[in-house]
Amino acid sequence: MRDLMRLAMDRMLDLKAEFCDVRSESTRDMRLMVVDGSVRSLEQDASEGVCLRARVGGAWGCASLVSAEKKKMLEAAETAVRSARLGNATGVRIAEGRTEKGDHRPKLKLHPAEVPIEEKLELVLDLDRAQRVNAKIVNSNSVYLEAIKRSTVMNSFGTDVSWEEVRERVMVQPVASDGGRTELFYDISDGTGGYEVVKAVDANAMGKEAAKEAIKMLKAEKCPSGKHVCITDPQISGLLAHEVMGHASEADEIVKKRSFLTDVVGKKVASEQITMVDDGTVPGAHGTIQFDDEGTRAQRTMIIEGGVYEGYMHSLETAAEMGVQPTGNGRAESTSRRVFVRMRNTFFEKGDWKLEEIIEGVKFGVLTDKAISGMEDPVGGGFEAKVLRGFLIENGEVTKMLRTFSVTGKALEILKTTDAVGNKLELDGGTCGKGIEDFVPVSSGGPHCRSVAVLGGS
Repeated sequence: MRDLMRLAMDRMLDLKAEFCDVRSESTRDMRLMVVDGSVRSLEQDASEGVCLRARVGGAWGCASLVSAEKKKMLEAAETAVRSARLGNATGVRIAEGRTEKGDHRPKLKLHPAEVPIEEKLELVLDLDRAQRVNAKIVNSNSVYLEAIKRSTVMNSFGTDVSWEEVRERVMVQPVASDGGRTELFYDISDGTGGYEVVKAVDANAMGKEAAKEAIKMLKAEKCPSGKHVCITDPQISGLLAHEVMGHASEADEIVKKRSFLTDVVGKKVASEQITMVDDGTVPGAHGTIQFDDEGTRAQRTMIIEGGVYEGYMHSLETAAEMGVQPTGNGRAESTSRRVFVRMRNTFFEKGDWKLEEIIEGVKFGVLTDKAISGMEDPVGGGFEAKVLRGFLIENGEVTKMLRTFSVTGKALEILKTTDAVGNKLELDGGTCGKGIEDFVPVSSGGPHCRSVAVLGGS
């Protein structure tokens, strides 16, 4: 394969490409789902492909293949250069940077490919059985996911690097019902690593505790509406970091001036309590990568430090356009999709406050607990999150449990009111799309943060 990749690069260079790269990729995914004690699905998917990119006059041309054969690779190389010549020339050249070499493999205790499917299925069945704590649990759901991705990137500057990404995840979602009311709860354990990531999970405790919480939610009350003090838990803090501040900090939005954070570098955008990063190197986190899909090594990128905006996330293209160094954020869903600037692990850094201290300072407010969904708004800077549940705080004490509600407001207004940041950081793994497509694995998170936001009960 490497010989064919080099041959294709030579052809693109012979055709006067000013920069070119070739990426090969193979993936293997597995999904096991058990519902109410029965196996609902057992899916295994595998794919492979090659993507060739050429840059001419500052314009990209791309071509992708499912199988690598000499004739087809050379034809694809010619197509990539021809497409680049038809593009809108910008004159911006990709700056030559650090080249990467070698074959990099993650340190795994137990590769999931070596684990029998029967063992994985038994884990999911154990998670499902554990949720049946009493008759109020009317529906139990358990899922196991694994994703294995192997990549090789070569470019005309000399990079020749291969690596493997392995991700594991288990999830439970019990549904409780009583007296005509129905509520759900969920718990997830995931990360980059081998099968040891999920093997360490106590399936009985995970399923049972989630079921007990679902039953407790049957007595939850309506959340007060209006502008109130809100202590966001790590998941809701992470939604604010990712959906609004994160997407708006992707430099392809900045160069198009489609972000409310355009031209704010060096300006104060939040309280001094707020520091925010996108870090592709967090050990074990779901969004951790060794290299991005352009072969740039992952790093820690500072976005906000002490309330002051520091900089954006970059691919090779946006770094060239803005005259800075790439940050390892050039990612693609597959070899058939283009590279965009994408997040990895995006979060607010922890502060000095204990959660008890944050709560004690609230006369009347709400503590959120777990996210359902969040809204992406890099243009307007609006924040909207749907919270699974929360807790009312009165005179510095947690009192009642609250059912599903929303947290809304302008992101910068919320961050400017943040006066306390917790001392424990948690990350929540998932996938992120660029709009409604081009999904890649990421994490978001943070500590508990005390701010002012608009709450809406249901």
